[in-house]
Amino acid sequence: MAGRSKIAWIVFAAIAAFYLLSEHRAHLLGALPFLLLLACPLMHLFMHGGHGGHDHGGGDGPADKGADK
Repeated sequence: MAGRSKIAWIVFAAIAAFYLLSEHRAHLLGALPFLLLLACPLMHLFMHGGHGGHDHGGGDGPADKGADK
């Protein structure tokens, strides 16, 4: 794309985004609580890596502390 047409598309996209956000603000703000609730299980899955990696290394649990005495 040439320089002027690229700038025209950017300006058009900015104007379209402004009107979409201003006209649909009530819909977007109404969905925020549900998006927050959806973020909780997604963060659990992606940040904890699921439930497969709960290996504690063995040897430093409470049962092993009494064996040294």
